[in-house]
Amino acid sequence: MILVTDSERKIKLPFSRGILTRSITLAGVDVGIAYIIATEVQKDLESKRARTVTTEEIRELTYRKLLEHGLKDAARSYLFWRRLRRMKVPITVLLGGTTGVGKSTIGTELAFRLGIRSVIGTDTIREVMRRIIAPELLPALHTSSFLAWKAVGNSGERGIIDGFENQVQHVSVGVNAVLERAHKEGFNAILEGIHLVPGYIRLDSRDFMYVITVGSKKELEARFYERSRYSKRPADYYLEHIDEIMAIQDFIVRKAREKGIPVIRNMELEATVVTIMDDIMKRLMEELED
Repeated sequence: MILVTDSERKIKLPFSRGILTRSITLAGVDVGIAYIIATEVQKDLESKRARTVTTEEIRELTYRKLLEHGLKDAARSYLFWRRLRRMKVPITVLLGGTTGVGKSTIGTELAFRLGIRSVIGTDTIREVMRRIIAPELLPALHTSSFLAWKAVGNSGERGIIDGFENQVQHVSVGVNAVLERAHKEGFNAILEGIHLVPGYIRLDSRDFMYVITVGSKKELEARFYERSRYSKRPADYYLEHIDEIMAIQDFIVRKAREKGIPVIRNMELEATVVTIMDDIMKRLMEELED
């Protein structure tokens, strides 16, 4: 067994090929290639009959392996993310966007690559608030986001947005409380949900917010059918209200443009995740250099 120690050789943990693979994927390397590189690192250590190795030695060996595979940019990214972890810089990633655009899936993948344990959906925050606040007090809180217009009594597109905004205002109280806690405690977190609307969320310098979209109504329909295959959420229910859902997307995108929040069309999971991680790295590098 190979034991990994910190720079002061105080902490000893067994070498894990899986953990190293995840660390390499953080640099934007395909998980298959990352696994191969992690295996090569393990074999090199075993060939040297190493009993203990420092994290710095693993970092240098992994960096060389990335260069040998022609992954120069990934090697640079790998060193950056390792440096960031050593500095224990807390970050919070927020993923907004209307129903069905893939926020939860993106959040789960980002959590895996970034090593973040807390993934919080705004639907969970809303559900907690529903248990505390009676429907008579806040009726818009006790319905779907795209049906909240019924609670405020307005109809038409303006009514859809008024009802949605009303719900967002209430849920944002809970969202901002979670963010404040994360900032105070200094832990990493990913928040995702339709209620993350730019302008209603109080962002810190280490908060990275993105709005996820789909390109068309047809594209969203396909996502609802796909989602219904592995969840209890029937596609028909959402398809009946797809016009309201698209209207809410237009509103969220407009708010994002006003506040300078990146808008990302989610055509393919890997491309979306890489886009977000590249943006986070770029902004953090600029901040650390400053």
